Amino acid sequence: MTPFDKKTLLKRFRAMIAKGEPIIGGGAGTGLSAKCEELGGIDLIVIYNSGRYRMAGRGSLSGMMPYGDANAIVMEMAAEVLPVVQRTPVIAGVCGTDPFRRMDVFLDDIRRIGFAGVQNFPTVGLIDGVFRKNLEETGMGYGLEVEMISLASQKGLLTTPYVFCEDDARAMAKAGADIIVCHLGLTTGGSIGAGTALQLADCPALVDSWAAAALAVKKDAIVLVHGGPVAEPADADFIMKNTKHCHGFYGASSMERLPVEIAIRDQTRAFKRIGRRQGTTDKQTTKRPRQAGKSK
Repeated sequence: MTPFDKKTLLKRFRAMIAKGEPIIGGGAGTGLSAKCEELGGIDLIVIYNSGRYRMAGRGSLSGMMPYGDANAIVMEMAAEVLPVVQRTPVIAGVCGTDPFRRMDVFLDDIRRIGFAGVQNFPTVGLIDGVFRKNLEETGMGYGLEVEMISLASQKGLLTTPYVFCEDDARAMAKAGADIIVCHLGLTTGGSIGAGTALQLADCPALVDSWAAAALAVKKDAIVLVHGGPVAEPADADFIMKNTKHCHGFYGASSMERLPVEIAIRDQTRAFKRIGRRQGTTDKQTTKRPRQAGKSK
């Protein structure tokens, strides 16, 4: 039994819940992100195509666009991330609606190369309106993601699917999902974050309603919150303190993009300030030459 065995992981997570310790997961778009998250004590690392786009300076929704083969990208990222992560289970973001893969075989490959589990991403759960209806009508709906999670669960992989409503939560719980992740939308904040989002104050009730739907089907399901206005540690703390059934937080942009944006910006500004005399302003730093012909 390896440290990333599903039963071992769930036992660890339930012990954390019993102690009141939040379970924290994070997305990693680079090996360095994963390495630093592990150094910070993260409990789960998730890699999927949006992580690559996000850390390339593009919005996370790039992962929902036809810019590349999502399942191929996550396998490429595995070669960068898996070798540098020593003690933390790594989850693969799997596009369950991919019509060009035999999912049974692909999930075996996921497990073989060292992933501990799967998540449903890219997900049609983020799509609404007529386009979503058409996807469902033409055999590319959320149900395929539920089937992928069910198959992964049967293969002994840890399953951590995104859900977007009570019906999704029930369906994923019925499929055997171990960790239900309540997805509240694209993360806000930073240079490429969402501007349109739920209000933080409205989120605890949503999380509890989705959690209750899942727990009614699978009483030992673990529930995490992700996205939308839950972007900073204080936001996650607010959700945890105002819900009955939330056991932790999963962050992607929150865990790697926002910290990197701030750190690189501030470090650059610090270097730009070197050599300046203490107590001077930017405009005072360089002495203007005296104009010719004028006395002091």
